[in-house]
Amino acid sequence: VQLQASGGGLVQAGGSLRLSCAASGRIIRADTMGWYRQAPEKQRELVAALTSGGSPNIADSVKGRFTISRDDAKNTVYLQMNSLKPEDTAVYYCNANNVYVAGLHGVRTYWGQGTLVTVSS
Repeated sequence: VQLQASGGGLVQAGGSLRLSCAASGRIIRADTMGWYRQAPEKQRELVAALTSGGSPNIADSVKGRFTISRDDAKNTVYLQMNSLKPEDTAVYYCNANNVYVAGLHGVRTYWGQGTLVTVSS
């Protein structure tokens, strides 16, 4: 299973970006897909996650500005980021948690390679 993230870049404060993360492989189901971010000299933190049942978990710092969605037919999760602030600057990592993979026992967690989001003031 591989997660391929895209959509990062440089944007001015107040602007928008849309991140995408496509999971490939013999995935039966991913219970939760989401996004984390890590700013320089800071710990990785949850930005937003969405269960297969549609329950979101959104960080307080981005509520009202970021929206997470997923397309299970494509095993893809999206993060629409609006009203971006300089403090949103970070490497964003997509995550798939509790993933059931054909031919493998149990569940697994997978991470994408990260995509850099830079918000200028």
